[in-house]
Amino acid sequence: MSNNTVTVGILSDSHGYLHPGIRDAVNQCDYIVHAGDIFNANVLEQLEPKKELIAVAGNNDFPDFWDSSEADIVNALPKNHNLTLPGGVLAVEHGHRLGNMPNHTDLRWDHADARLIVYGHTHKRVIDQKEVPWVVNPGASGKVRNHGGSSCLILRASEKKWEIETVLFEDS
Repeated sequence: MSNNTVTVGILSDSHGYLHPGIRDAVNQCDYIVHAGDIFNANVLEQLEPKKELIAVAGNNDFPDFWDSSEADIVNALPKNHNLTLPGGVLAVEHGHRLGNMPNHTDLRWDHADARLIVYGHTHKRVIDQKEVPWVVNPGASGKVRNHGGSSCLILRASEKKWEIETVLFEDS
């Protein structure tokens, strides 16, 4: 990839715990996108991208589930966000508004201008590149229902090419 390539660490569903390997992998990236169910500010404080951290609210990200001293942080989380990258737009939302198994057709309809849609909620890793926009779920970055191991995705984006890599830390 060219020098105009940016990297994006993509994670979701940490539920208050961030796997150290995932932290190390995404902190090498230009941007970090967290697709919700963060659970506390400590998770966000561990994420240190080179440029910007983007985080959206999940169905468990509201003041009743977070420490009362962190109410301002959780209340500031948007429901969705668009990140403009070389070659297109990355759209992120938690996905819970679409039920337990979000329909990729619905996500594509809602984010038709995106090149990549990121969602969480199901804790299941998905990379659907059958059509544009692509739809991905990085799986769970913590310990809760991680389906065999904590995981994240790394996107490498340039004007001409986007590539997605899965980073998986199997349960021991």
